[in-house]
Amino acid sequence: MTFVSRGLTRRQFGAGLGSLAAMAATTARSEAALPTIDTHAHVFHRGLKLAPGRRYAPDYEAPLALYLEQLDRSGMSNGVLVQPSFLGTDNSYLVACLKQAGGRLRGIAVVDPAATTDELRVLDRAGVVGIRLNLVGQPLPDLAAGEWRTLLGNVKAMGWQVEVQRNASDLALLAPQLLAHGVTVVLDHYTLPDSKLGVADPGFRSLLKLGATRSIWIKISAPYRNGAAGEDFAKQAFPLLRGAYGLDRLLWGSDWPHTQFEATQSYAKSRLFLDTLIVDKSERAQVLASPWPLFRF
Repeated sequence: MTFVSRGLTRRQFGAGLGSLAAMAATTARSEAALPTIDTHAHVFHRGLKLAPGRRYAPDYEAPLALYLEQLDRSGMSNGVLVQPSFLGTDNSYLVACLKQAGGRLRGIAVVDPAATTDELRVLDRAGVVGIRLNLVGQPLPDLAAGEWRTLLGNVKAMGWQVEVQRNASDLALLAPQLLAHGVTVVLDHYTLPDSKLGVADPGFRSLLKLGATRSIWIKISAPYRNGAAGEDFAKQAFPLLRGAYGLDRLLWGSDWPHTQFEATQSYAKSRLFLDTLIVDKSERAQVLASPWPLFRF
């Protein structure tokens, strides 16, 4: 071959091919080593005690083993379990699942505002990294009240996050209050703007301005919770969120097992939608990997 006769011996040529193969293998291993994190899922079974005053309770089970199976099938390295609202502040199953998963998962707990520092530390040791405020259908908390100041002070001291589910117009008022306490804030499901207004929702527009704080993360999860045209909304919202927050402040979550939307959703469908939402593979990889430090993996 001419390229061998121009100065490369067959041994050198073979060595060159070996080096190229080694480089390719190293690159592949490097890409494969990037974490892929699902930041929003729920686990539960029928034997668990349900919270009084719950708005909803499923009639099926979503146990840990089944969730881990979803992660494996979709090639996800890690996951985050969010305490379901219908289980209230009893985080015992969440904690048991975190311990059983051996570090693969992290947790977001629901706690009483009067939770003690010792109670929070127990959760922290189990792998909990934040608290969730699911305020849908609930009165907004008075974050200036003494118990809230104490709780948020503990959250800040432990490096936890506060995850909030609420409509965008209320989040536009609540998020700055949380930031004033010095805590990291995560907003669920594209911030849940008015489904009729979509990206024109004034609350959503106000939240875009908070991207400059670099203390807020947005979950690009469960577009179906933003109305019948949720996927179209998500495709309009993503470039705006990307521009306002940056890829490193956007978090993907499967929302498994898609409570109240089980008939139309699946883990595979949720994961596939991300590929259509973020077409660029490197950008998509960044979104899937960027939660690593936030969730303290």
